[in-house]
Amino acid sequence: METSRIPGFYNMTVEERRQLLTSMDLFTEDDTAYLFSKQPLAIDTADNMIENVIGTFPLPLGLGLNFLINGKDYVIPMAIEEPSVVASASHIAKIVRDAGGFTTEATGRVMTGQIQVVGCPDFHAAKEAVLRKKDRLLEAADNAYPSLLNRGGGAEDLDVRILNEEADSKYGQMLIVHLYVDTRDAMGANMINTMAESLAPVIEDLTDGKVYLRILSNYPERCLARARCVIPPNRLQTGEFSGEYVRDGVIHAYEFAASDPYRAVTHNKGIMNGIDPIVIATGNDWRAVEAGAHAHAARDGMYTSMTAWSRDEHGNLVGELELPMSIGTVGGSIRVHPIAKLAHKLLNVDSAEELAQVIVAVGLAQNLGALKALATDGIQKGHMALHSRSVAIAAGATGEMIDMISQRLIDENEIRVGKAKELVEEYKK
Repeated sequence: METSRIPGFYNMTVEERRQLLTSMDLFTEDDTAYLFSKQPLAIDTADNMIENVIGTFPLPLGLGLNFLINGKDYVIPMAIEEPSVVASASHIAKIVRDAGGFTTEATGRVMTGQIQVVGCPDFHAAKEAVLRKKDRLLEAADNAYPSLLNRGGGAEDLDVRILNEEADSKYGQMLIVHLYVDTRDAMGANMINTMAESLAPVIEDLTDGKVYLRILSNYPERCLARARCVIPPNRLQTGEFSGEYVRDGVIHAYEFAASDPYRAVTHNKGIMNGIDPIVIATGNDWRAVEAGAHAHAARDGMYTSMTAWSRDEHGNLVGELELPMSIGTVGGSIRVHPIAKLAHKLLNVDSAEELAQVIVAVGLAQNLGALKALATDGIQKGHMALHSRSVAIAAGATGEMIDMISQRLIDENEIRVGKAKELVEEYKK
């Protein structure tokens, strides 16, 4: 891809956007056939994906533009129903692009499996017994999924914790074995579950306890992705607000979220507004990513901001985001859903590690978009302007009437369905 910078994309018709993307060799004729289809996900395919199927539930699929990450351009597929998210992420991506782009890194692809042991006669002795046989257990885990070894992955490490040792604990003591597995480009749930289940009889024998749960954790603390941006204040100037004012407002908004869980919940929801649409579009498990992200936000004992915003010695705004990323580029619905396959083709990532880095960069961009709006005109001005089209459609507007009624709602600062219905009736007369 030459560039993700496509000026005026927002003002094009859907057909013009599709033709442009095809001319840029981002889509083939077969790809556009899926996008033009009234039902991109065939009902027979859907029926084999989940149970009790009666239909499909489409979401708008938009493109996040302007993203420059580690010197590489990305066009970002985003499946989401909420207005302003795609526009906000793309707007911030342009600002960051002009400042040099996002830099990202990842710690690797090590996911975590857990094995729960109860009823041990001596939990400390049981812990030591498991650790003494660590190498044997890792080898047994690899034998349970040998194809992963062939791809360069496999069981890497193992540790043991004793939970509820305190005399006043209201829960029973238990031994928790953590199995750490490099799943390569797969999310790895089935791999880890298979490995954990294979170790259960051996661990019972070593501990004289009873194994109950043996399953992956959706908090993979050894599978982190990080994104960072540095923005000179002059690039943050917005209308009458100076860049320094915007910078300081963003930092104050972050400090609010870092100090108060009530604010942090909404602050972090805005970050996930950028992350979830990519996870969904690429056929990954957005619930797993959400759960891991929120756990990471509370890892120090209090739920707090996922991002960090600060001012460096040169007066630049510095943003950082670190999150666990339990995603993959192979397996599951990724190979089944035609639009998910198309999304991966559009992203042109070489690995799950690269995809994770792209995802956190978009989350950081979306967070800055929200904080910048809050620090200046307020979140509602831009959001409600985009929301007005949905309100017009809900009121019964069609065709050219949608734009006319949407504009009237904005001009009169009364963006509600009741008002839109009045305007629909007025235009019909």
